Amino acid sequence: MTISTLTAPATTRQSRGRGIARVALGSVLGLAGIGHLTFQRNEFQAQVPTWVPLGKDATVLASGGVEIALGSALIALPRHRRLVSAIVAAFFVAVFPGNIHQYRNHIDAFGLDTDGKRLARLFGQPALVAWALAAGGDGKK
Repeated sequence: MTISTLTAPATTRQSRGRGIARVALGSVLGLAGIGHLTFQRNEFQAQVPTWVPLGKDATVLASGGVEIALGSALIALPRHRRLVSAIVAAFFVAVFPGNIHQYRNHIDAFGLDTDGKRLARLFGQPALVAWALAAGGDGKK
């Protein structure tokens, strides 16, 4: 897929399954973003690696805002779904070091209270990337 393909508005309808996947992912991102800003703020702070230049709280607040914006864009901008989905996939890659940090430093958060659970979560991140990319497609080659 080229940059021009990603940035051109979609002119075809999306299949029902991919549309549901897109709206579902947008909803999940929005809820996660709300969690960043409110009730899960401390748990998200525990995942921020020490090398991140912003403070932990600023990083969590910023990433929460980004998640809300991306989730909203997935839902509200279906004509730009390819570009938004690619950005969401890149976001999932960008936050992956936080998951690695949680695993390597044995940090309990989000019910991940064993190394086995934290390791399993690492394998979930590629699934999120795949979900984002699939949600942006129209099912045609």
